[in-house]
Amino acid sequence: MTAEFTGWHVLAEFGGVDAALCDDLERLEAAMRKSLIAAGVTICDVVHKKFEPQGVTVLALLSESHASIHTYPESGDIFVDVFTCGSIGEGASKAVELLRDELSPKEVRMSTIRRGRAGHRVEEPVGEGLTRIWDVSDVIVDTHTPFQHMLIAKTEQGISLFSDNDRQSTEFSQLTYHEAMMVPAFVLAEKLEKVLIIGSGEGVASQMSVAAGATHVDHVDIDQLEVELCAEHLPYGYTTAELTAAVEGEGPITVHYADGWDFLAEAADAGTRYDVIVIDLPDERVEDAQHNRLYEAEFLQRCRALLAPGGVLCAQAGCATMWRNETLKRSWQRFHEQFGTVVHYGSDEHEWSFLFGLVEPIADPVQAMTNRLVTLPYRPETIDDRALVRGAIEPHALRAQQ
Repeated sequence: MTAEFTGWHVLAEFGGVDAALCDDLERLEAAMRKSLIAAGVTICDVVHKKFEPQGVTVLALLSESHASIHTYPESGDIFVDVFTCGSIGEGASKAVELLRDELSPKEVRMSTIRRGRAGHRVEEPVGEGLTRIWDVSDVIVDTHTPFQHMLIAKTEQGISLFSDNDRQSTEFSQLTYHEAMMVPAFVLAEKLEKVLIIGSGEGVASQMSVAAGATHVDHVDIDQLEVELCAEHLPYGYTTAELTAAVEGEGPITVHYADGWDFLAEAADAGTRYDVIVIDLPDERVEDAQHNRLYEAEFLQRCRALLAPGGVLCAQAGCATMWRNETLKRSWQRFHEQFGTVVHYGSDEHEWSFLFGLVEPIADPVQAMTNRLVTLPYRPETIDDRALVRGAIEPHALRAQQ
């Protein structure tokens, strides 16, 4: 039988244990042996050490891996570490629970780490002191491109894309994300013929633009390897054949592997104008980051200069939740400095916020959006007129800032 490369690593702290028990080598070793055997694991050997003036370490070598306890009699604390692998992986949790019953601590803290092929997790930073944990059932791509760490993996949200541990898109939520970003731009723009997408490596935004009536889409992304791997492995966006055609400029979408900053300069020199420009990049960082320059005022100015009359600039602007809205506040301020009309859209089914800027002031942009929605060739599945009205109500923190 082939060994199963999976395991459970249980780390525990027992507090309030009787001080005499914490210093009793024989009783501690007996409790460990009893707990491990009852949990169904196989003990190969046990070694121990009695420290002076007090304290004990007991270490068990298991067929399934190892177990240990280390005591602090002066405070009544014990560290416990049990790792079991293979088909009996969950035996680690059972062993720690049985050891808890033997030692009768007043306080217990336990954490379990899945290891091996079933134990891959992504820790996505959410805010100061907050992390979102993604359990991964199957890793499809795990590589470092010239620009980022890229992971494509199966999660409970379907096949999902991560960049430097930040979730970029998932099979189940990508349509909600992309429609929240693109549909308000489509219905705000005076016309929809030429579109520029900066980032958005999956290709969904480009394809959605064509479905909405655009006759030409320039898709600019600096990370060629990421775009190619997305086309190969994601069940949404470009297929490999579609990407190849777009790179060759065969059809309404043309893919350019270039820095967005440089592409804007070349477009300005050529006199190119766009009805919609979309900035869809990994989230702006509160701290300094190389891609932050593509969110800042000078980049917005460059984009604004390329807008056709009645054109719209759209930017993925972070999140409205109070513990991670600092970059949204920054973007809100910048957009109001650059544009006569600024519209916010917050997804009513997720945590995303997007900002849309038009050079000229518009008296009632939301009414214009809802009127245009019924004539849009692209029929959104996650947005209707009421969603547009609700989503355009800015979070209080932004209204207070304004």
